[in-house]
Amino acid sequence: MKKIEAIIKPFKLDNVKEGLNEIGIKGITISEVKGYGRQKGHTEIYRGAEYIVDFLPKIKIEVVVSDNQVDAVIEKIIENAKTGKVGDGKIFVIPIGEAIRIRTGEKGEDAV
Repeated sequence: MKKIEAIIKPFKLDNVKEGLNEIGIKGITISEVKGYGRQKGHTEIYRGAEYIVDFLPKIKIEVVVSDNQVDAVIEKIIENAKTGKVGDGKIFVIPIGEAIRIRTGEKGEDAV
């Protein structure tokens, strides 16, 4: 099993969610996060004063899948999150040692 974490632009969330549903991924977790990479933030003007916004709003998607689904999930996230501009995000793949469904006690891929 692998945990896939993707950091994407907020307006791409619905596209990514629909894309993952198309390939049978039903459960995802999302978090609203802030950060920066090569974008380095930007400046905004509010009530006549200029502010530097260092941390940009992003969405973090987390999904745990079996090893044979990893490539399809990554491809679908890229396909639906890519704009071709700086700040499209990152995808991280992390090994999962164990998963347990609290309600039933199921373990491993049955719990996912």
